[in-house]
Amino acid sequence: MKRKLAWLTGCCIFLSLFTLAQKRQAEPKGNLFIIGGGDRSTSLIKTLLATARLSDKDYIAILPMCSADPDTSFFYIKTDLEPLCANTIANLNFTTALVNNKTWLDSLEHAKLIFITGGDQSRFMDVVLNTPVYDVIHRAYNNGATISGTSAGAAVMSHFMITGRELTGDTSYHATFTKLRDGNIELKQGLGLLDSAIIDQHFIVRSRYNRLFSALARFPTYPCIGIDESTAIIVHGQRVKIAGEGQVIVLKHPQQLKISTGGLIKLRGVALSIYTEGDEFRLGQ
Repeated sequence: MKRKLAWLTGCCIFLSLFTLAQKRQAEPKGNLFIIGGGDRSTSLIKTLLATARLSDKDYIAILPMCSADPDTSFFYIKTDLEPLCANTIANLNFTTALVNNKTWLDSLEHAKLIFITGGDQSRFMDVVLNTPVYDVIHRAYNNGATISGTSAGAAVMSHFMITGRELTGDTSYHATFTKLRDGNIELKQGLGLLDSAIIDQHFIVRSRYNRLFSALARFPTYPCIGIDESTAIIVHGQRVKIAGEGQVIVLKHPQQLKISTGGLIKLRGVALSIYTEGDEFRLGQ
């Protein structure tokens, strides 16, 4: 009996260690540096470059496809980066005609820092989704690259991406949502680099609480993270650290979530946390 118990205990320990090893092996080696939009201070850019750990031989790839004016978007982020690093900064403005360009794809895969500019997140995903570009971004991240984005470039990080569009009533674009109704928020497939949370940006400046509560009601098991301007979250595995001048709001664990007969969202409690620079939290908690 004792031998059987010892054998079962040993098997349980082995399985636990095996599961833990698999989980660690599955975690990407890279980082996510997700900026809520707005101005990027010198301090924030320095933190981004430090996170990427660029060597002299490494280079930076800019993906400006969110923007209606990609050359201008590239110019502004290049202007932020150039005074603080001597690395090559490449403009990889993929279009539907270029998503299979092997030279560009190879350059993207081996970039140590990939930066996605702001604009319209749906415009970016219309180019990237179901193409080799999507796969290459994931391979770069898994192999140790830092993937960064600002504004729309932050929204694309989630698997379930907030587009900013309301689906009921007045569907014209508003900086924030005007109602808290079931089925009002449009979410599309994003890059899925952050597959266990939903991101919103420009959060406090544009008072996007209604939008994030709508996302939480749609996916109540996902922490919903609102990042303010000039602020970033740095994600490595399940660990998240705050950088920048503003705040990060996290909504999770809604209690007694229900929809009224009139389609209104209601709940009895929700965990709300406010973080500032230097604070840390874990996605799974």
